[in-house]
Amino acid sequence: MNTSTWKGKKTLVLGITGAIAAYKTADIIREFVKREWKVNVMMTEGAERFVAPLTFSVISGNKVFLEKDFLSDERGWKIPHISLSDIADVIVIAPCSASTLHKLAHGDGSTLVSATVLASKCPVVIFPSMNSNMWENKATQRNVQLCRDLGYIVVEPEKGKLACGYEGKGRLPSLNIVVDEILRAVCPVKDLLGKKVLVTAGPTYEYIDPVRYIGNPSSGKMGFAIAKEAWYRGADVTVVSGPVSEPYPYGVNVVPIISAEEMYEVVMNNAKNVDIIVKAAAVGDYRVKEKQHQKMKREGKDKLTIELISNKDIAAELGKRKKSGQLIIGFAAETNEPVENAKKKLQNKNLDMIVINDVTAPNAGFRSDSNTVTLLSKEGVLSEISGSKDIVAEKIWDVIRDKFLSVK
Repeated sequence: MNTSTWKGKKTLVLGITGAIAAYKTADIIREFVKREWKVNVMMTEGAERFVAPLTFSVISGNKVFLEKDFLSDERGWKIPHISLSDIADVIVIAPCSASTLHKLAHGDGSTLVSATVLASKCPVVIFPSMNSNMWENKATQRNVQLCRDLGYIVVEPEKGKLACGYEGKGRLPSLNIVVDEILRAVCPVKDLLGKKVLVTAGPTYEYIDPVRYIGNPSSGKMGFAIAKEAWYRGADVTVVSGPVSEPYPYGVNVVPIISAEEMYEVVMNNAKNVDIIVKAAAVGDYRVKEKQHQKMKREGKDKLTIELISNKDIAAELGKRKKSGQLIIGFAAETNEPVENAKKKLQNKNLDMIVINDVTAPNAGFRSDSNTVTLLSKEGVLSEISGSKDIVAEKIWDVIRDKFLSVK
């Protein structure tokens, strides 16, 4: 199998400007170096007052370009702002001060950072960070809009306690948000742009009494990876998630539920408005007929009998209601004869494709960070995929695109 991924080795050119959040960019560099990306850092004079360039040079393993390098003849014809813009797969300005934001908005090429952006044709992602009053100022907001009009991605700062003592909007977003926004910007395939995608993820809990439930060990990792990959590719994504300890994916709308009945109601209410449904949740097949309102006591009882009744089959109901042009992708967690069992589900539930997950396979299934799946359509096996759940999600969407979508 071809294991290449668009998230693989790339070149990130990172501009650091004069804001207190400059020290946080060390974590951004470290994260992408771990991903085997090449990271080239450029700093404004203001940024040098907050953090020593040597810090970023050591972490990135590369020379840090400073303002003094902008018009230097040290490298001859290799003009820094041109050579940096030429090699960049993505340019990121984090943190971006109000003054640098103004330069970017008005095409001012008077500094190394702003000139590099001006000379580039790759995606540009800007993370403003400043005092909350400065952020809310009409001049700043006008510059934000001008940058967006130029095609730059501007990610708004977070609310919180600021270094200046203010409480408000102005903080550099958390690392996971920065990483996700960069990955989305650099994603070369926008084959889901304009599509609405609904993903179910995680387990369902069927409560017996207030403290006990019937559940399963699904972590939600696979469903969340599916949702995040769809968001990277341009989709408007809604996730219906059972109770999980994993953090919800950034950039998508998450509707939390507990039971299979709750998931059924949310999915059915949303299904008619979406183009693609991916049923990655591990939904409980049964619930207790009579839930106890008080904790059941064990004293004097050697046995406990609980009567279970069947939950509605969400995938089957979606198959019955499927509108023209809608895709429904199912998941099948199997322990024996996985392909044969999945074929029956595919036909009986009117699914377009099913992802077969042998939960007994090593390093696969519930709670694992990796997975091994087989993709099955009505024509037969389409693909077998192994790897991290992020890579498996990417390859699943590749197959969906190639098999079912007109965008190639």
